[in-house]
Amino acid sequence: MTRITRRAALTLPLAIPAVARAQDWRPGQQARIVVPAAPGGTTDIMARLLGQFLQARWGTPVVVENRSGGGGTIGTMEVVRSAPDGRHMLMGNIGPQAIGYSLFRNLQYRPESLTAVANVIRGPNVLVLHPSVPARTVPEFVAWLRQQDGRASYGTSGLGQSPHLSGVWFNQLTGTRSEAVHFRGAGPLLIDLVAGNVQFAFDNLTTSMEHIRGGRLRALGVTSADRSPQLPDLPALRETMPDLAPYDVSTWFGLFMPAGVPPEIVRGVNAEVQALLGAPDTQARFAQMGGVPAPGSADDFAAFVRAETAKWGEVIRREGLQMDAS
Repeated sequence: MTRITRRAALTLPLAIPAVARAQDWRPGQQARIVVPAAPGGTTDIMARLLGQFLQARWGTPVVVENRSGGGGTIGTMEVVRSAPDGRHMLMGNIGPQAIGYSLFRNLQYRPESLTAVANVIRGPNVLVLHPSVPARTVPEFVAWLRQQDGRASYGTSGLGQSPHLSGVWFNQLTGTRSEAVHFRGAGPLLIDLVAGNVQFAFDNLTTSMEHIRGGRLRALGVTSADRSPQLPDLPALRETMPDLAPYDVSTWFGLFMPAGVPPEIVRGVNAEVQALLGAPDTQARFAQMGGVPAPGSADDFAAFVRAETAKWGEVIRREGLQMDAS
């Protein structure tokens, strides 16, 4: 089974369909994509895939920089403070670009601090267990959690990220308790989960897929409203228990720039992303990772981000969750 890692992402062929190339704007010098997470997770993989693609199209270097910590807020601020010249990009995600606005009291940026450029990929989270956990169905897992009475721990890819709040919401709906252990990205989380240092996680399906297929983790269900085409026999969590009927979480990863970037730059980079997403090789790779391309204009992506921000704001306020950004 092919490992879905940064190295694997970089082997994606650069063949693209016969579409108009977005040549109205190019950076003319080195550009960068900031990843607000550790190497090895979906955010990192998407940034490196896109960076390789843009570098080949533009003929200038596109470097990827990991700036993890603070639930994605540290890397976000790196881009917010950058010049709005098109050379500074953020591979953002649902955590710091939607959830964080309501979760963190002292956030140093607001939605208007960033320009939404293009969505890239979306997919569900998945409930995965270390094989030592004696549960093979969601009801059995809930019964085990109740027996643990708060002693079980689940790993997250960062405080305030969707895998964290997926666990919070799951516990609230099922009346269970467990301890969240926060890691600096999905890569470190999966190392400790496979080692058995934490018992379970709600990880992005894109990063857990290889471990599920390899038998190193046991998957019980996806967090989205519907089943994933990549694992059609795996139920949606909302199917498994009446308590979980409202449960519906999907994660996403998209490209942002600092506020004030000229519209022609946004349009040009968005067009390049659409070319990447339209390539059959991209679609096959995303399917292998458990996600689907998320094409659309910059305006489409901006409207989507606003809706996600409002949704999670309501959930967080209802649950009374507030934290300080580190």
